[in-house]
Amino acid sequence: ARREADALVLNAAAYTHTSIAVLDSLKALTIPVVEVHLSNPAAREDFRRVNYVAPAASGAVAGFGPFGYRLALQAAAHLARERAGERRHRTDG
Repeated sequence: ARREADALVLNAAAYTHTSIAVLDSLKALTIPVVEVHLSNPAAREDFRRVNYVAPAASGAVAGFGPFGYRLALQAAAHLARERAGERRHRTDG
C-alpha cells in the first residue's frame, strides 16, 4: 500500500481491539486510511471500545453493514483526490 496505493480501506475486525502491530504498520503509511466496520463497535461489548486503528486512520465508517465498504471507498477516494490536489498546489506555487 505504501508504494502503490493512494489510500487504504481497512476492516481490521478483532485486530482493531487487540493489535498494536496493526497500528505500527498503519503509522508507516503516508496515505489516507479509512477504517470500516460492519457493525458499530461502540454499541457492542466494552472491550471493543479499545481501538488501535483509530490513531492512524483519517476517518471511520461503522455500523452500516456491507454498505459501509462503499461509503469507505468514497471517503478514501475523496481523501486521495484532496491529497493529490495539495501535492499539485505545493509544486505549482
